[in-house]
Amino acid sequence: MASIKVKVLDKIHVSPPANSSSFNPAVPLTFFDLAWLHTGPVERLFFFSSHQSPSHFLSLSLPSLTSSLSLTLQRFHLLTCHVTTSPSHPAQYIFSPSTTNSIALTVAQFDSTTNFQQLLTSHPRDLSQLDPLVPQLCKSNDGTTPLAALQITIFPNEGICIGVSIHHVACDDSASIHFVKSWAAACRDNGFHSESAPLLPIHDRSVIPDPNGLYFKSLSEMRDLASNAPPPPPPPPDLSVKPPALFMATFSLSREQIDRFKHGVVDTAASSGVLAHSSSFTVASAYAWICLLKCQGEKLTKETAHLLFSVDCRGRLTPPVPVQYFGNCLRPCFVEANVEDLLSKNGVINGAVAIGKSIKGLENGGVLDGAEDWLKKILSILPNQPMSIGGSPRFRVYDVDFGFGKPKKVEMVSIAKTPGTVSLSETGTEEGGIEIGVVLPRNELERFSFCFLDGLN
Repeated sequence: MASIKVKVLDKIHVSPPANSSSFNPAVPLTFFDLAWLHTGPVERLFFFSSHQSPSHFLSLSLPSLTSSLSLTLQRFHLLTCHVTTSPSHPAQYIFSPSTTNSIALTVAQFDSTTNFQQLLTSHPRDLSQLDPLVPQLCKSNDGTTPLAALQITIFPNEGICIGVSIHHVACDDSASIHFVKSWAAACRDNGFHSESAPLLPIHDRSVIPDPNGLYFKSLSEMRDLASNAPPPPPPPPDLSVKPPALFMATFSLSREQIDRFKHGVVDTAASSGVLAHSSSFTVASAYAWICLLKCQGEKLTKETAHLLFSVDCRGRLTPPVPVQYFGNCLRPCFVEANVEDLLSKNGVINGAVAIGKSIKGLENGGVLDGAEDWLKKILSILPNQPMSIGGSPRFRVYDVDFGFGKPKKVEMVSIAKTPGTVSLSETGTEEGGIEIGVVLPRNELERFSFCFLDGLN
């Protein structure tokens, strides 16, 4: 595939309407937010079919997209902020309005010979092909980093790509998709109407309980880890060795295949007297986990495999946090399994049972147990190269509709920044199916593909 090039047509700073109510200038970070302070953005690309010429799009569609974004930012005003420390309490991080009170929106035009349809395929694509479509969180003139950036790329007479980058410290995936769907609804319906508008977001951080002072315990842990164990300096790069190019591909499990896995988990658990949590998420995660292990080939020497994913705590806290809470409300979930068990004939079932047990362990009110040590535990298992999971089928990313129809393809490209991470979403073609996004060097991706198809057969 030829290299993708884009020509920047405009850079717009979109603000909430001028008559918007003033935003509280000191919304504090919670301990859930604090965990993501030094990470980066979650990046997604939404591809839509649209047979408009650039002039038609710029004159008709772009004004609707920008005006609806302004209305949406009136609801999601926190995304126009940046993170700083409180002037009165230096240990307390806060979301503070930026000097521009806006989000940067880049408008670009596709400028190469690559066919738009080639970007919609599930087959391996060089990740560098997608990079020019991803909006960047560039530092402002005052040195602060914005929480969000957007890019609309026009593919003349074929389609558009809407790229969304939102820093994880601002919100989790559930809240991020809430923002995107709200923007899409305002664009599609020419504003917000009570019968069709998504729920209003809740920014009030007081809905997150912190009876045990987890914010300051987590902050202390972060500082201790930084001061007691400084990372070793990176070795000088070997300029003669070029790092392998990364490729992205999508693998799908049909509803029938998922149901077959789920029945196997339930039957196996029942025969062994185990109460299993069997869901599409657990079996799809288990299958991806096993394929990643298998594609390592001779490099796989460890006896224990690790899996790491985030669990939404909104409905698990006491009292429950409203579903429309805009922020982070996630805890890490840790899974260990014997490699031999995962690579056995019943490997998917064994993996799904292990994942299900870790999820069910959160049902007895212990969702915050050990919270002050989560970061330490995550860092302790990183040398074991755990698989981690981004996204979830329940976010329904293929329901996003700006008026161009549902997306033809949705990519979570930020998984490339953390080796061993896969993305999960529903499929855009079959109700109940699941897409698994994978980023690997080409030779490993080919082995993953072989293991994925061979396992289904």
